[in-house]
Amino acid sequence: MEKQKSEKEGCENVRLLQKSVKKLHFGSWEEKDVAAKEIERLAKEYEKVRELATELGVVRVLVSMALSDVASRRRVALKALIHLSNGNHKNKALIVEAGLLCKLPKKIDLEDESIREFADLLSSLSSLGNIQFPHSSLDFLQFLIDILKSCPSFDTKESCLVAMCNISTVLENAGPLISNGVVPILLELCSEKGTSEKALTILGNLGVTSMGKKTLENSSIVPKCLIEILSWEDEPKCQELSTNILIILAHKNSTQRSKMVQSGIVPVLLQVALLGSSSAQKRARKLLRWFRDESQIEMGPHLGPQSSRIAYVTLKNQRDTEEGRRTMKSLVRESLHRNMEIITKRVNAGEDSSNGLKSLVTSTSSKSLPN
Repeated sequence: MEKQKSEKEGCENVRLLQKSVKKLHFGSWEEKDVAAKEIERLAKEYEKVRELATELGVVRVLVSMALSDVASRRRVALKALIHLSNGNHKNKALIVEAGLLCKLPKKIDLEDESIREFADLLSSLSSLGNIQFPHSSLDFLQFLIDILKSCPSFDTKESCLVAMCNISTVLENAGPLISNGVVPILLELCSEKGTSEKALTILGNLGVTSMGKKTLENSSIVPKCLIEILSWEDEPKCQELSTNILIILAHKNSTQRSKMVQSGIVPVLLQVALLGSSSAQKRARKLLRWFRDESQIEMGPHLGPQSSRIAYVTLKNQRDTEEGRRTMKSLVRESLHRNMEIITKRVNAGEDSSNGLKSLVTSTSSKSLPN
């Protein structure tokens, strides 16, 4: 019975799709709008419809509607294209071939509600790794960048960042992205926790190229903004991505290392090396070793005879070790103190804050903090 019901439902969907496609090709504009809405509904619910729509040639018509001057028509067509492209590589390729990326709006109108749909569709299309986007005109990239600059909607920005993240995984795309001024925008978005992870991912992809690394090195807010992110204990992924970029910048670059030390990176790295995720800890320790080794090299020529140099370095290492231990103990105490404050606030926020706090004090007073 269930099989028969499914088959009957499938036949009905095919019939509705064929009827909508006929209106889409030959109907009036009003009929085309209605047909696009029906195709959107069917494509959203049924994977088979997405495959049949490809064969029935609806993509090119919908792309032309998506570029219409009529706002309502743009939106219904874009929504249909979004669902047709969902999980369907062929439909994505057809949308690109129909010229959508070359004909995007030249100016961002914040009152145009279709901007959100454009961003969502570009996010879907950007997963086409083997498609060569038309970078000769740069309209596609500039459209994303303009949205990131001006659009206040978090969801729309997130869709643009997803698209840009996919694009940045191809090394050849680094040049167009950087030349269009995306790095300063991404560095600004890094300071916002909602957009930081994706912005850092893109910066990491760009940083492995010589052009991207140079652009980051020349920024006035690098490495300070990246060091600030290392202090986000509640964002371990952002810490990992930030340490990764810092390693790229510090590698065989004494100037960048000096800037990092002057910006106060060492105590922050000690905290990450102690309390961060396993991946962040490894990267933080690697950076700390680089700073330690460079400090020893700089001191070497001024230490006189070899025997004195060895004695000095040994003494310095001992002092550094003791200082590191004291710093880490201090960080542990501070972390425990912060955790106790958080627990106390949570108890106070409850219905019976007085009894909760007394219970907390009683349960913890018999336990001593670690030395």
